[in-house]
Amino acid sequence: MIRKKHLKIFSALISLCILLSPISSYADFMDDMEEQKLLPVQSNEWPNWPAGPQVGAYSAILMDVDTGAILYDKNSHTEMFPASTTKMLTCLLALEKEGSNLNDLVYFSKEAVESVTLDASNMGLNVGNKMTLEECLYGILVASANEISNAVAEYTTGDIPSFVKLMNERAKEIGCLNTHFNNVHGYTDPNHYSSAYDLALIGKEFFSNELLAKMSRTPSYHWYPTEYQPDDMQLGSTNYFLKGRKYCEGLVGSKTGFTDESRCVLVTCAERNGMRLIAVVMQEENPYQYDDTNTLLDYGFSNFDRVKVSDYETKYIITDETFFHSDSSVFGDSSSILSLDTNAYITLPKTTSFNNLTSTLTLNKEENSDTIATITYRYNNVFLGNADILFSQKAETSFVFDETEPEIVDEEIKEKEPVFIYINYVIYAVIGLFVLVVIIAILHKILATYHFAERRKASRRFRKRKITHGPSFKAYKNMKEKKVKKKKRSSSYIDL
Repeated sequence: MIRKKHLKIFSALISLCILLSPISSYADFMDDMEEQKLLPVQSNEWPNWPAGPQVGAYSAILMDVDTGAILYDKNSHTEMFPASTTKMLTCLLALEKEGSNLNDLVYFSKEAVESVTLDASNMGLNVGNKMTLEECLYGILVASANEISNAVAEYTTGDIPSFVKLMNERAKEIGCLNTHFNNVHGYTDPNHYSSAYDLALIGKEFFSNELLAKMSRTPSYHWYPTEYQPDDMQLGSTNYFLKGRKYCEGLVGSKTGFTDESRCVLVTCAERNGMRLIAVVMQEENPYQYDDTNTLLDYGFSNFDRVKVSDYETKYIITDETFFHSDSSVFGDSSSILSLDTNAYITLPKTTSFNNLTSTLTLNKEENSDTIATITYRYNNVFLGNADILFSQKAETSFVFDETEPEIVDEEIKEKEPVFIYINYVIYAVIGLFVLVVIIAILHKILATYHFAERRKASRRFRKRKITHGPSFKAYKNMKEKKVKKKKRSSSYIDL
């Protein structure tokens, strides 16, 4: 009896420990998150940089999608588990496959289905099922299904190891510094890691694809039964931004990730007033990853401006576009040879102005490229963006005797035309003018010399003809003798 009582008490204690252990673990994680708020923010150490917020994530970054400028940096290069945010690159590579079509059927092999563990995220698809590529991409981005990630990898490269190799190659091409993938879905693996910075770079490519961005902000999707897949399924995303539990202004797209080891990971893109920013938070507790993401986005949109370089740059261009320019030249309409890319922007902190930036010019050594050089802008050695100097494709000759009507250009297109750089024409004009003056002087000298030489020859011929052959030769001779005699008389007079 007593033994039974003790067993009941022991069982009750075990049950209580089981019930309390998750709570204690979660409390430990919350304590860790509070400690992580005190970790230094590297971007707050940059001179005259807008002060960034303290967030609970161990690692975080805020990046401008268009310029690549980093606005906020907290341990952004630390290697961490990316969890299901890995699937952004999986989907991107599937669409980048040459000849891929959203209507292509994706086959679910035994390897694709049975290699996924029961505790991993999945949709319960069976070996032999088929789904269109479009349905698969929704399955990855809405339901975060691992077996679909495997099947899409096999569709893209034929087998999973080849796809993983492609992932690592593409990550390096994008510019990732601390990333190595060992699977296609992000399930925890010691050799599968990334960083907030690298995920932001992958996110730049991912959210720049309009279809993938749309899929990543889809709250739910309905998979209808087909002859290849018999189940009728309608599943929803676990992303609070998509479920309506949290609001993100200007949301472009978002991808979640979670494992016991990675904790919560969130990659989010938002756009406001033409500026697109990506916020990445890693190793945080639910639901604070959404709050910190909004905090970072609000910080970025409030403290930075999207500035068009061609509106402010004067160091590398001549602003008078009519200089040495004529629409009716006999040699045609002269178009500029170089132009500043009018689609180039930088991200400017509101704590400074464009005139306070430093810029460097780097020549492009690539062959067959329209980019002649690149201007890089920095503020206190912090990168803000680039602007390319391009070879203008409009430098063509249009002769005045061409009677064709001029092409009518839409006003919007006119406004988007490149800002021309005319320094070449100034140099050519000065050299041409100098050469022209020299040629004129030489011609004038030659003509003058030839003209006077001919006159002297003609004069001598005339005098010779007049003296030796004229009818008054004897009279002329007598007159000359008289002059000689007169001169002698004059001399005698002076002697007297």
